[in-house]
Amino acid sequence: MTRHLSRADYVDMPWANGRGTTVEMLRHDAGGRMLWRFSMATVAEAGPFSQFPDIERNLTVISGPGFDLAGGAHLRANLLQPVAFAGDIALRAQNVAGVSVDFNVMTHRSLPLPHVQLIENTPIAARPGATLCLFALDDLRFGDTLMACHDLLWDAPNGIPLGTRALAIHLFTNPT
Repeated sequence: MTRHLSRADYVDMPWANGRGTTVEMLRHDAGGRMLWRFSMATVAEAGPFSQFPDIERNLTVISGPGFDLAGGAHLRANLLQPVAFAGDIALRAQNVAGVSVDFNVMTHRSLPLPHVQLIENTPIAARPGATLCLFALDDLRFGDTLMACHDLLWDAPNGIPLGTRALAIHLFTNPT
């Protein structure tokens, strides 16, 4: 069932490493463990990323200059380019030239990896077996739903978001 979430529905919570806060948008736990989560975080300075055992992460910088992730891997988090990495490897944000905000999809390793893509006035349909979610990067219309910047549409029907940009997230919620 389609569900439209806005900032009023989100929860602010401290980072696991205590160095900042996360805006948790939507989360599903089962058996005492997180299965998946959508969130936003601000990276304003160099420092360690929280580690999440048994979790795969997909991070997309949605504003700001981006930063490097270094340590157990070396990745560049550029604006609007999703980057995936294991949540249990030790990483640090480095080369932070300014404040960046990122959108995160975290999934338990028992689930297939999500697919995150940038779309602009592009027809979108859920991949087989996936739940389609839209995260508005600007104000947009999707069918009869008006979405403000940073609104989230869970279980979106197939269609064309009209307006500007959004992230389409194909989330697989059944274990492999």
